This record gives sequence, C-alpha cells and structure tokens, in this order.
Amino acid sequence: MNTFWQTEWKSLSLITAVFIICFYLPVEYLQQSQRLIDSFWEALYLVRWYAQEHVLLCLIPAFIIAGAISVFISQGAVMKYLGVNANKVMAYGVASVSGTLLAVCSCTVLPLFAGIYKRGAGLGPAIAFLYSGPAINVLAIVMTAKVLGPELGIGRAVGAVLFSVVIGLLMSFIFRKEEQAKAAISANLIMPDEDENRPLWQNALFFFVMVAILVFANWGKPIESSGVWYGLYAGKWWITAFFGLIFAGLLVRWFNLKAVLVTLVASIVAVVAFVFPEQPLAAFTVAVIGFTLLTSAAQNEAGDWFSASWEFAKLILPLLLMGVVIAGFLLGRPGHEALIPAEWITKMVGGNSFFANFFASFAGAFMYFATLTEVPILQGLMGSGMGKGPALALLLAGPALSLPNLLVIRTILGNAKTVVFLLLVVVMATFTGMIFGSIVGN
Repeated sequence: MNTFWQTEWKSLSLITAVFIICFYLPVEYLQQSQRLIDSFWEALYLVRWYAQEHVLLCLIPAFIIAGAISVFISQGAVMKYLGVNANKVMAYGVASVSGTLLAVCSCTVLPLFAGIYKRGAGLGPAIAFLYSGPAINVLAIVMTAKVLGPELGIGRAVGAVLFSVVIGLLMSFIFRKEEQAKAAISANLIMPDEDENRPLWQNALFFFVMVAILVFANWGKPIESSGVWYGLYAGKWWITAFFGLIFAGLLVRWFNLKAVLVTLVASIVAVVAFVFPEQPLAAFTVAVIGFTLLTSAAQNEAGDWFSASWEFAKLILPLLLMGVVIAGFLLGRPGHEALIPAEWITKMVGGNSFFANFFASFAGAFMYFATLTEVPILQGLMGSGMGKGPALALLLAGPALSLPNLLVIRTILGNAKTVVFLLLVVVMATFTGMIFGSIVGN
C-alpha cells in the first residue's frame, strides 16, 4: 500500500479529478451559456492578435538573438559574467537592469533567458534577467508615472529592480545545492577562449544591432503625440530599416553570406516597403523569410545559428500559443470579457487588504500583458475602485509573468523551480503592495 501511494498518487489524483469534473459537468448550462460561447471567440481573437502583433515582431527576432547567443557567445564568456562563480555584483547588476534595453513582454524574454541559461548562466542571474526583461521597461515606467501617477511610476521602477535581484538571490539560495554542484563542475571545466571567431567589439556590435531591431520594431505608441518618445515612435520603421541594413552588411562581412543573395533580399524588402508603405509588417515578414532562407542553406556557423534558433522556436512557440488560448478563454482581451467576469476582479482588488493585494498579484501572474498594455488596463481598474497598493502589486507581478510564460519556464527549469519562482513573485508583490498602499493611501 505504501509503495502504491508513493508511486501512483499523481495518476490516481488526476483520474479522480477528471471523474469528478465529468460527473458534475453542467452540460445543459454550458450549452445555453452565451458567456462560454463568447469565451471561445475571445480565445480565437487573442490568438489572432498575438500572431499578428507578437510572433513576427517579437518572438522571431528573439529566437534569432537566442540562437546567436547559443552559437556565437562562448560558454566561457557567459559563465565568467553570469555563471555560478561569477562576481555577484557584476552578474546581478547586469541582469537586473537588462530591461532598460529590452522593451519586451513576458513571452519575448523567454528565448533570451533560455539562451543564457543553457550556456551556463547561474540560476540567480538568469532569474534576475528573466524577471527584469519585461518588468524594467523605461517607456512603460514613464507611461505608468504619467497615466497612473508618479507614486506608482517610482514604486514600479524601484520595486522591479529590487525584485529582480532579491528573487534571483532567493532562488539561488533555495536551490543552492544544485548551484553548488554546478559550480563544482564548472570549476573543473577547461573553457575555450571567450572570443574564438571574432573580437569582443564585433560581437558587441552584432548583438547591439539585433537588439535595436527588436526594440524599435516593437516601439509602442506613447500617450502624448509630441516629444522624444513620440518622435521615436513616428520614425521607428525608418530606424528599424537603418539597423536592418547594418545587419545585412554584417551578414556579408562577418558571416560569409553571399553578397549577391543578401543584396537581392534587401532589394525585395525595399520594394515591398515602397509598394505597401502603410503595412510595414509586410516588409518585415519578407526580411524574416529572406534571413531564414539564407541562413538555413548556409554550411558554416550561419547554418548553426539557424539550427539553434529553430530549436528554441520548436521548444517555446507551441507552449506559448497554447497558453494564449487558455488565457484568452478565461480572461479575454483588454476591454473584452471572457469566462471570468471583469467585475469579479474589480470587486476583489478594492482597498488595501491582504486579500486585495494577493488577488491582484496572483491574477496578474497568470494574465498576459503585451508591452505597455498593463497601463490602460490598470487605469480602467483604478477608475472602478482598485486601490494603489493592489495596482502596484499587479504591476510587479503581471508584466513579468503570464500563463504562457510559466508553461515555457517549466520546460526549462522544471516544476519545482517554476513553482518557487511564481510563489516568490506573488508573495513579494503582495506585501510590497500592502506596504505601498499603507504609505500613499488609496
């Protein structure tokens, strides 16, 4: 009997749960429920929106950068600056402010996180990077301060930086035995030279150009229609094209792709951009297809680059899309209800109680926020009575986590580390929201 319960309790629990659901399944209610039908359509609408707005512009460039990290950044370099035995101040300092350069959402950061973690980054710095990537977005913090008030803007900025470091340190401490074992193994490894193929400045320029393409292609529209931020938004596709031309030149100069073929692809992209000036995504799509064809056919390190990027895409993309479907079915799109009524959430996040802050943190951890969308969503919730404490709790938990994000993290870190990471974010966001709410009031 003891052996049975030790080995089969998971299967038994799953079978029992499925049986209970089937036994009490309210088929008649579901058949007549308009909300269930609306939830189904919301799931499809969210998937379409995600495919149109995020896959090509966010995820594909992120997969390409992650593949480049895997191929062109030596394991020795990653372990020197972000590994278990790296200088802690440098490792956590670099990881915690990465979001100031990456205007990405909780899903786009995943390929980048997987890339550095698989190259030997320590759990703590990797987690700090994973959290800070979506959380410390300069434009989002500025928008938060302007739309929701300077207190929330400052609270979000300070809280996000501190959260990334503290959560990374706590994860490293909780799983210190595994980290110590990793450190012992890495100490005995003989690492190759950090820059085998090209100087450090070339790698730095190469990654800077790719990150610039990712950032400016996804530059969000600010609230005001003037100023520096709006100027960057208005010219974002010209800036993206500029970095795209530099990227094309680097492919020829440093990666030995044929100049004729790269020039042909660039010319086709330019023609598409000229013919369809109001649809910049068309030109971007052609550029992605051209890059794919050129690198997939290459027999050198460019071919390895494509293969590594493809492996990340196969690992991450299906889980992300499945998570988006579930999130859309349960919560819908911004401004559209699905299975869970919006008024339920609004009623539960009023005031500054422990439950209000916990619910805001917990709900935020599973909701999907595209970059900058959390600000108007919170503006609506606060207009309906949401307290400032729960608002900050959601800002600290929401953009960094989501259901699609957690599904992928689980495949990279495993169940235990994923659950602990989720709990740390929710608990810290809850108590931070309570403290903030008691200081600034509602």
